[in-house]
Amino acid sequence: MSVSLPRPEIAHARTSDAATDAVTPGAAIPSATLGAATPSAAAPDAAAKLAALRARLQELGSVLVCYSGGIDSAFVLAVATVELGERAIGMTAVSPSLAESERLDAQRLAAELGAQHRLVESHEIERAGYVKNDPDRCFHCKTELYEIAEAKRVEWQLGWVLNGTNVSDLGDYRPGLEAAKHAGALSPLVELGFTKADVRAAAKLLGMRIWDKPAAACLSSRIPYGTEVTRERLAQVGAFEAALRELGFKQLRVRWHERIARIELALSELPRLAEPGVREQAVLAGQRAGFTYITLDLAGYRTGSHNEVLPSRRLPLLG
Repeated sequence: MSVSLPRPEIAHARTSDAATDAVTPGAAIPSATLGAATPSAAAPDAAAKLAALRARLQELGSVLVCYSGGIDSAFVLAVATVELGERAIGMTAVSPSLAESERLDAQRLAAELGAQHRLVESHEIERAGYVKNDPDRCFHCKTELYEIAEAKRVEWQLGWVLNGTNVSDLGDYRPGLEAAKHAGALSPLVELGFTKADVRAAAKLLGMRIWDKPAAACLSSRIPYGTEVTRERLAQVGAFEAALRELGFKQLRVRWHERIARIELALSELPRLAEPGVREQAVLAGQRAGFTYITLDLAGYRTGSHNEVLPSRRLPLLG
C-alpha cells in the first residue's frame, strides 16, 4: 500500500495529517496494509507473549504510546490500536534531534496501522543538561519527553503513558530508562518479558512490514560525550546521513568529530562505498554537509559506539 502524505503543521495537541480512523478494537490487524503474516517464522513463545500483551492493554483501558516509528514502539501502538481503538494514541515528539526521514516514516506507518497519531514539539535542546552532552544526556531528553507525554495524557483523557522498551534494552547503558522510571511510564514489553527478537517475531506474526527495521537512535547520539549538542551539529549529521541514504545505504551512522565525519555502515555495505563513483559522491555529500574529512569506520555499524569510551556502561545517574 502506497501512502502519500503532505507535511503537517506541528502543533501542540493537534492530530497530524497522518492520523486516520482507528480500527475496530479486537479486530485483526489488516494484512493488506501491513504485509503477509508468516507465523512459522515467529519465535516459539511469540504468540503467547502477544496474547499476554493484548490482555495487558485491555486491562489498562486507554493509553498514550510514546511512538518514535521504530519497531518496538510501533509494535506496541499497533496492538494497542487493535485492542483499544481510539483509546490508544501514538505521540511523536518532533525536535532538531529527530531525522526528517524518521518523522515521515513514523507518519506513514501510523497511517497504515489506522492508528491515532499526533505530533508534538519537544524542546530538549533548551535543557542545559542535554546540551552539555554528558553520558546522562538521554536522561534529560527522555525527561522532556515524559513530561510532555504526561501533560498530553491528561489533556487527551487517557489512562497511562507507555513506551516500547524491551528486555534487550536493559543490558546497555541507557539513562533514558531512569527517566521513564521517574516519570512512572509503563514498559509493557519489559513487564511481559519481550526481548528484541520476541518483538520482531511477534511483529512478523502480525504481518507488520517493519518487523526487521534496523534500530534508529536520535541524531544527538552521533555527537561524542562532552561535546555540546547544537542545532547546527544535528543538522550537519542529519544532512549527511540523508545523502548517504539517497546513495542507497540502509544501515548507517555518521559520527560527528568536529571537521571529521566517521561513517559507520553495515559490514555488507562497506565494499560498495569503496567503489569509485559512489565514494566520490559520498565525499562530496559530506563536504556539502560541512565536514572537511570523510572517513570510514572499518569496524562497521553498531549501536552506541560512543559508549565504547565510557569507563563503565552503568554509571550512576543521580546522587
